[in-house]
Amino acid sequence: MSQPLLSRTYDVFQLLTEPHSAAVLRRAVGRRLGSETVAYGLRRDLTVPHVAPAAKVPLEVRPLESGDDLSMLETEFPGLSHGTVFERLAQRRLIAAKLSTCWVAIGPDGKACYMQWLIAPKDNARIRAQWGDLFPQLGPDEALLEGAYTGDAYRGQGIMAHAMSRIAEAAREFGARSVQTFVGQNNIASLKGCKRAGFIPVQQRREVWRLLVRTVEFTPVSPGMRYPF
Repeated sequence: MSQPLLSRTYDVFQLLTEPHSAAVLRRAVGRRLGSETVAYGLRRDLTVPHVAPAAKVPLEVRPLESGDDLSMLETEFPGLSHGTVFERLAQRRLIAAKLSTCWVAIGPDGKACYMQWLIAPKDNARIRAQWGDLFPQLGPDEALLEGAYTGDAYRGQGIMAHAMSRIAEAAREFGARSVQTFVGQNNIASLKGCKRAGFIPVQQRREVWRLLVRTVEFTPVSPGMRYPF
């Protein structure tokens, strides 16, 4: 059994243990039976000076440590929407996959309020094992940011833009000159955060599911393309 299929099987078993299991599982299966999504591929040139935008609260940005409070990913609270549960389960699966390296922003309450993975080219095989062909292979001087998540209680405070900017800069430590990330075209809040963090659109990704089979296509955007807002 392939690793991506193992990951999807793990997701199913996780979903079946959740209070929202039926609705969340229907959403996951329905997407794989027939869906189409478009995302922007964004890039930040680390050779261009950039000042991290200030957040509204003080933050400590660093790699995830054992014992960090990740209560923002709990799914047992009453009143959570199925979409929220789906997102949090996806984050928990990435943690379980032990991808390197998960970074977090720690808020004034001592809890993680933001998380995102900074992935180096040495992990190209792990990227393919986790996500299949959803991302282009990284070149020797590139890095990937994936799995961005801001806890519901911490949104609207500029946390993503500040933390993402600082996490991207850490890619210099393994020789990266640019960092890429992908954001759904309708996720305007995250696209705004990426813009403030110094990222510009360079390509589009079209992901199509038909009867459990996925195809992915990348196309460059027009030179000088601006954000759609």
